[in-house]
Amino acid sequence: MKRTGRVALAAAIAGALVPVATARAAPPTVPRPDHVVIVMLENKRYDAVVGHPKAPWITALAHSSANMLRFYAETHPSQPNYLALFTGSTQAVTDNGCPHDLGNRPNLGRQLIDAGRTFAGYAEDLPRAGWRGCSYRGYVRRHSPWVNFSNLPAAANLPYSAFPADYARLPTVAFVIPNLCHDMHDCPKEQSDAWLRRQFTPYIAWAKTHNSLFVLSFDEDNRTGGNRIATIIAGAGVRPGQYATRSDHYDLLHTLQQMYGLPFTGIAQGRAGIPDIWR
Repeated sequence: MKRTGRVALAAAIAGALVPVATARAAPPTVPRPDHVVIVMLENKRYDAVVGHPKAPWITALAHSSANMLRFYAETHPSQPNYLALFTGSTQAVTDNGCPHDLGNRPNLGRQLIDAGRTFAGYAEDLPRAGWRGCSYRGYVRRHSPWVNFSNLPAAANLPYSAFPADYARLPTVAFVIPNLCHDMHDCPKEQSDAWLRRQFTPYIAWAKTHNSLFVLSFDEDNRTGGNRIATIIAGAGVRPGQYATRSDHYDLLHTLQQMYGLPFTGIAQGRAGIPDIWR
């Protein structure tokens, strides 16, 4: 075969292979919710909550929503996991110490504000808006990662008493940090389950008809379950089911950033996001 013939044949073969070589499964199209409320609880492995008789509300929510069967925290103790979800990195924090002042490093709250959206963290027992102390009654700063960043305004750090009764006034993304009793850290889980039912049943019903989401997750397990934790997503456009894809806080952050067209930060950049749970 002449050289020109070989070149033509090679080009034809290469052209035929291009669609195969470049074809990839398209990532799931995620919604862009008007509001996302993320509630974080403490120190319980998955099977100590979902299916447990002392957590009937959470169990019912897992059965009626998108339940992540294989969702894992990153490490121990608590604080690095909150930072992982909020920034895509544990920020080299390995303890529950306070304070950690992390300056103007990238974080989800700052990203949302820069994109013209809104963010707030609502912490139960926080004594006043913008307070940067380490603890007060049932509040601890280690569970409120936004307090550690100088590039977020004081108005983003709010007591839970400021959580609006008119849900349309919620920021784009809001974290809710219950106190050390209602987050299951210090009190029996049935107290937390009952508190969650009272506080968030109305919001979840509203979210389903107002393009909004509710996320319930934990920081870590109790060190006896391989760091497998419960994470449940409910709201508009969610397809209820039991989802077995392995995921973690970085995947959840990836999906939140994807929803609002934000740059992926830290380890979240290499994650695929939560499984395709959307209708």
